[in-house]
Amino acid sequence: MFYKYCLFVLMISSLLWGEEIGLEYKGITVKSIDAKGNSVHTVVKRDIPKECESIPITNTMLWTGNYANPKVPETCKSTFVNTVGGHIYPMYLDTEINTYGELEVLAFIKQMQTDDSMMLIDVCKEDFYHYRTIPGAVNMPFNHFKDPTNHVFEFEQHMRDLGVSVNEEDDSLDFTHAKTITIFCNGPWCSLSVTAILSLLDIGYPAEKINWYRGGIQEWLAAGLTATRK
Repeated sequence: MFYKYCLFVLMISSLLWGEEIGLEYKGITVKSIDAKGNSVHTVVKRDIPKECESIPITNTMLWTGNYANPKVPETCKSTFVNTVGGHIYPMYLDTEINTYGELEVLAFIKQMQTDDSMMLIDVCKEDFYHYRTIPGAVNMPFNHFKDPTNHVFEFEQHMRDLGVSVNEEDDSLDFTHAKTITIFCNGPWCSLSVTAILSLLDIGYPAEKINWYRGGIQEWLAAGLTATRK
C-alpha cells in the first residue's frame, strides 16, 4: 500500500513538474495598470541573449574573476551587491507556508491572470517598488502590516484589497474570503518579507493562504527573468 501511495505521489509530482518546466521560456503575459491608469501588458520570461547560449559551463567560465570569466560578454553577466542584509533567512518560516522558487512564482503569476483570488505582493517600500519589481506585483509596504496603528488608512485598504472584511465597530477582521498571496522583497537576506508575513500571521491571516518567494527580486534578476524598471 505504501509503495502504491509513493508511486501515486511521484506521478502527481511529475505531472506538476511537467507543467512548470519550461514555463520560464514560454513567457506569461501579465496585465497591470500604470500610474496614469492605462493597461500595460508585459511578457514575463527568462531572456537569454543569443551570444550567451554558447558559453560553456565550466569552472573557468563561471567562477574565475568576480564569479564570471573576463571573456564572458558583459550582456551575459550581472554584478550584485552581496554584502547587504544582516541575515540569510531559512528556507521555511512556517509549516503551513509554502516557500517558492522562480518556477512556482511564474506558475502563480500565470494562474493569477484569470483568478482574482490570488495576489503577488512586493512588500518593499514604495520607492523600491517603483524602481524595479516583478511585473504584476502590487505594493503593500511591510511597515503597514508591522505598525498598523500608525498606518490605519493604508492597513485597512490593504485588508480590503486582500479580501479581508474589516468590522467598523470593533476593528475585528474576517478572513473568510482572504486571497491567496505570494510575498517577496529584495532577496534571501531581506527581512521585509519575513516581517510582513509574521505580522500577517499575528493578526490571523491564514498561513495556508500565504506563499513566500524567499529569493526575491535579486534571485529573480539573477535568473534572467523580466522585471520592471523605472
